[in-house]
Amino acid sequence: MENIRYFKPKELKEMTANRKQDFSMLFQKLKKKKPKNLDQVVHQLHEEAFDQFDCLDCANCCSSISPIVTDKDAERLAKSQKQKAIDFIDQHLYMDEDHDYVFKEIPCPFLMADNYCCVYENRPRACREYPHTDRKRFYQILNLSKKNCEICPVVFAIVDEMTKMDW
Repeated sequence: MENIRYFKPKELKEMTANRKQDFSMLFQKLKKKKPKNLDQVVHQLHEEAFDQFDCLDCANCCSSISPIVTDKDAERLAKSQKQKAIDFIDQHLYMDEDHDYVFKEIPCPFLMADNYCCVYENRPRACREYPHTDRKRFYQILNLSKKNCEICPVVFAIVDEMTKMDW
């Protein structure tokens, strides 16, 4: 895998648009075939990518999208902020069109200037799992991964690498 470097979301969106045909063909092929080794391949690419990329140099996810915040996440975050869950929800969250709680603010209100998260130990599950390239049954999140190419340089690099493979 080539050296992964930081790109702003605007740049990644443009890069993804330029590769739309290649990426679409790849995802269609993967949806149709559901290769048995897909998770293994993606997990290997994930490991290689994160060996050379530090999320603290980027923070695109924290600065441009809001994670889904479950009730359990809200309770944990509220406790870390010494608030009642209902007060935390009122202050920081709203329910989106999919009826999920998300942060009212983007960038995330807990993202600090140095790209560290001031609630890192208590961050939402969606943040813990982002960018989801190490999860099982990767074929189930192909559409999400396609969107994440526009936000995360690692996802873009993984998908780009996957287009070079014979599926």
